[in-house]
Amino acid sequence: MTAMFDQELREQLARAREELAAARADGDADGVQAYEGRIAGLLRLAAQHGIVLAAGDEGDLSEA
Repeated sequence: MTAMFDQELREQLARAREELAAARADGDADGVQAYEGRIAGLLRLAAQHGIVLAAGDEGDLSEA
C-alpha cells in the first residue's frame, strides 16, 4: 500500500504542476494561486509520510 500511496502522490504532484504551468500560460491568477496551494499541500503530505522526492520535485513553485 505504501508504494501505491507514493505513486499516487507523485502522479498528483505532476498533474498539479502541469495545471500550474497551464494556468500561468493562460494568465489565470486564481488558477496559479490554487495550484501553488495544491502543490504545497502535496509536498507537505510527502514530507509527513517520509516520501523522498527527487531533487527539483520539492523545489521552488515558480519553476513548476
